[in-house]
Amino acid sequence: MKKHSAFPKIGQYRQVIKEVKLRNSYIGKDDNGDPIYDNTITAPIIRFKGTVKLHGTNAGIGHTMEGGLWVQSRSNIITPENDNFGFARYVQDNKNVFQELIDHVRYVNPQITLNDAVYIFGEWAGGSIQKGVAISQIEKTFFIFDVKIVPEDGSEAYHLPSDYLSDVEYRIHNIEDFLCYELEIDFNRPDLVQNKLSEITMAVENLCPVGNAFNFEGTGEGVVWVAQVNGHDYRFKVKGEKHSVSKVKTLAKVDTEKVNSIHEFVDYAVTENRFKQGMGIIFPDSDIDIKKMGDIIRWVVNDVKDEESDVLEDNDLTAKDVNKYISAKVRELFLVEYNKVWYIYKPLYFWLI
Repeated sequence: MKKHSAFPKIGQYRQVIKEVKLRNSYIGKDDNGDPIYDNTITAPIIRFKGTVKLHGTNAGIGHTMEGGLWVQSRSNIITPENDNFGFARYVQDNKNVFQELIDHVRYVNPQITLNDAVYIFGEWAGGSIQKGVAISQIEKTFFIFDVKIVPEDGSEAYHLPSDYLSDVEYRIHNIEDFLCYELEIDFNRPDLVQNKLSEITMAVENLCPVGNAFNFEGTGEGVVWVAQVNGHDYRFKVKGEKHSVSKVKTLAKVDTEKVNSIHEFVDYAVTENRFKQGMGIIFPDSDIDIKKMGDIIRWVVNDVKDEESDVLEDNDLTAKDVNKYISAKVRELFLVEYNKVWYIYKPLYFWLI
């Protein structure tokens, strides 16, 4: 049976930050089946691989033993009669080559059962597909970047490495055969890598490494970053300013010295004693009420503003610079106090900076 399966949308860096923190802090479900999170768990440090993001059109092939080989765009199964920039016709003309790629995926991954669906995804780029980028100067070419398996038994789909798949004689390249990047991201301080991400993106935008490999100079679109942790894929993209017309926000640079200074200030100012003083004022004679969490946050924020304004000034900081970080720290302290033994809470109270 032929069944379209889309390659997942690639989100922004801020979305991956949230996803990593949520998955990392998840510890199970309560009696009602609602998720439980423990935000005292330290966020992970994850190594990401970056590959050049090509400005073309998403394309793929699928295969099952029953349905044979089919071709798809991002949203539909396509044919030479109902095509997407000629990709279906190209696959039809080179069907044996693509069947060999599918067979190779099955061969090197023996856990794939005979009736599991195998998908090879890539970017169909070059020629008239897009304009204004270096690779528009090359002949239409398929750049493989992913393999996806959809099990017949209905279990969750998963992704596999694809770096061994290519056949340059038939204009089938692998994106990992071109310049790649590696970057460790500490998700306890994810803002500190934004400058490096921007620097790499700007370099790709100024001179596309893929186009350059074909001896064409010109603009590149950006970088896609991927990491797999415990079988789960994290992906995000960073585009350059020249592609901002696509309404994808570029990644803002940060002042790393300022960010470090903010965190040092919060560690200095939001102490256990200050927090307990505020708790005594907000909850003088009553049990802790989670509905008043905002009250204790406001109390600490205002107390820090009143008592530590000179320290802020000495560090070239303002209340606006630090308030959201103070709020996050107070939330953590409050929820620890609220739960005492288990620092757990549901997404309604899960706050990420």
